[in-house]
Amino acid sequence: MKLNVTLENQLLPDIYAKYAPDNYRTNGMPTVNFPVNISDIPTGTISLSVSLIDYDAVPVTGFPWIHWLAANLPVTNIPENLRATGTATFGTNSTWHNVQKMGETANPDINQAYIGPMPPDKTHQYTLTVFALDTKLDLQDGFFLNELRNKSKNHVLATAILDLPARA
Repeated sequence: MKLNVTLENQLLPDIYAKYAPDNYRTNGMPTVNFPVNISDIPTGTISLSVSLIDYDAVPVTGFPWIHWLAANLPVTNIPENLRATGTATFGTNSTWHNVQKMGETANPDINQAYIGPMPPDKTHQYTLTVFALDTKLDLQDGFFLNELRNKSKNHVLATAILDLPARA
């Protein structure tokens, strides 16, 4: 399986990240995902799942920052603004930390959505992973990364990984 994301000047386009326009934001956060072209999906694939994780965030936050989790995607390319299609189950991203530790109000449009890269210090590499699965996963909106991993065991037909840089 192969992934392709169109970059601008070798970076994730600003429209999907820190410099997104207002119409690509929710409560000031970039929440419209970039499209992903997927090829060579294995025969027998029933659904796809996706994660976008910033491992370069560890020195800044103390942990890898989860920007996007989605499961039960149709076996096709991932469109821009996947959430608007209603065709996937969405997991909890790392903004949940603010809800738990800082007493913010939970908002699925933020906490269970794509949150675009917003590196505070320098260009970061964002690791996009897409899994081809032989089943739909028994997950509900709001699932966590550990649940995605556990439910995916013994169902992964292929994995594709792509590192995407985004500017500070």
